[in-house]
Amino acid sequence: MDIESLREYCLSFPQTSECFPFDETTLVFKVAGKMFLYTDISNSTETWANVKCDPELAIELREKYPTVLPGYHANKKYWNTIQYSRVKDSLFKEWIRHSYLEVIKKLPRIQQEKILHQFEEMDNKK
Repeated sequence: MDIESLREYCLSFPQTSECFPFDETTLVFKVAGKMFLYTDISNSTETWANVKCDPELAIELREKYPTVLPGYHANKKYWNTIQYSRVKDSLFKEWIRHSYLEVIKKLPRIQQEKILHQFEEMDNKK
């Protein structure tokens, strides 16, 4: 997956925004103002992204895939760093989707319901 495909996929989720809050090379994707993925856009050969993850699943993925590491510059309990140029796009997309849903789980219930409804409508159109 290249950076444009990554960007397009992330922005396809409801209420997603992108920004550069840390510096000019760290692209951050947020849902309802909360980060679900960030990546460095300055290096096209070593592509990585941090995604939020259920803590038990995070450990499983690290044990199963050598391209999944504890979150770089992040809480390693909840974040994984993925060397995404070395995994299948479909698998990486699954992890992005999981990250997005993990962030939504922490939002107030009314906000969760609204976003999940939009998310389900998006899924039904595919």
